[in-house]
Amino acid sequence: MKRFFETIKHIFSIEELRTRILNTLLFITIFRLGSYVALPGVEPDQMNFSSQGLLGLLDTFLGGAFSKASIFALGIMPYISASIAIQLLTMALPYFQKMQKEGESGRKKLNQITRVLTIVVTLVQGTAYLNTTVPDEALLVSRSLFSVSSVFVLAAGTMFCMWLGERITDKGVGNGISMLIMIGIVSRFPGAILKEFSSRGSGQILLFVLEIVALYFVIMGAVMLTQAVRRIPIQYAKQVVGNRVMGGQRQYLPLKLNAAGVMPIIFAQALMFIPSLGASYFAEKSDFASNVATIFANYTTWQYNLLFAFLIIVFTFFYTAISVNPQQIADDMKRGGGFIPGVKPGQQTSEYISSVLDRITFPGSLMLAIVATLPAFASLAGVSTDFAHFFGGTSLLIMVGVVLDTLQQVESYLLMRRYEGLMKSGRVKGRTESVAI
Repeated sequence: MKRFFETIKHIFSIEELRTRILNTLLFITIFRLGSYVALPGVEPDQMNFSSQGLLGLLDTFLGGAFSKASIFALGIMPYISASIAIQLLTMALPYFQKMQKEGESGRKKLNQITRVLTIVVTLVQGTAYLNTTVPDEALLVSRSLFSVSSVFVLAAGTMFCMWLGERITDKGVGNGISMLIMIGIVSRFPGAILKEFSSRGSGQILLFVLEIVALYFVIMGAVMLTQAVRRIPIQYAKQVVGNRVMGGQRQYLPLKLNAAGVMPIIFAQALMFIPSLGASYFAEKSDFASNVATIFANYTTWQYNLLFAFLIIVFTFFYTAISVNPQQIADDMKRGGGFIPGVKPGQQTSEYISSVLDRITFPGSLMLAIVATLPAFASLAGVSTDFAHFFGGTSLLIMVGVVLDTLQQVESYLLMRRYEGLMKSGRVKGRTESVAI
């Protein structure tokens, strides 16, 4: 405990770090206050919102702003959608690939395109949100006036959230966009745990304690999944420059066990609506379709979780294949004078990295599927729905990843000032660990 307070003292003794932490808290406070400001012309208490499925997941990411018809109801999610689209285009189209390789100027152009696409996505998603989620009984004005004005308010709210995220990245601690998503998720945790405690009552305190212990081990498992890497040794050839001998050192190429992050879960979660939605159209004409719609509308059924896990495994391989390019890594190593001991540079190095990546992606995808389906098992064990969502899935992985990134930045400031790190042994490693090439 003494070491903990000494570490806190050291953190706030560094002026730049103290300023960044206070700036982060200020921007987060503004973001949370904005999530309670309702759209003009709507009564939030009359919102009839279902917390199941993808909409419930979005509401969790946004800290309840989605279900409250807030000015931040869409939050940063349109920007995330636009970023994913630009990332996929960068991997598929030569025009965007060339732009990405242009350095700082190319990145500025991609960022500008992403911002413009964000506005377009916000207008589309905002229109769909207002027409499908906000009922007529919750409106205080006419539907047409409310829809026109609110679309622009939602677009302005999303752009403001983008600005807050950029300010947190520049003047705060950690990745601002990820930080805003994590804060939205964490804001639901106190209410969920209090609701679970009150539902258990005084006669089931031991059961509640066991749930907390189980949650602790699940979080530790998520940390292991996020941190696990397969290190491939890289040897650099010695080069004589004048009277100095350069290179010759050994480094490592860290291939993450879960290189795809949370994207496979997000993609799979989006597709899980197709079976129930498609079967619902034929439910009145066919008993089989009615049963299918019922089965896939419940996330605790074994059919739902089996298909969910299969999609996660497929998308993990897909997203890893498009995000990690073994050929590019091999070419960069060859240009830098590096090679893997026992493997020839060039094509054989690319094939070796690809084979290692395939071998570690499969167990990583299985672990990711297990983490994603844990909330269903928690619900079947009697845990309330709100609290069960924290036992796995996208919410848990985002929280773990963002916290690790933030701790890594804080530790880097401590080590630069020659203070002790945050841990007694080892180093805090975030998701942004660079490739040693």
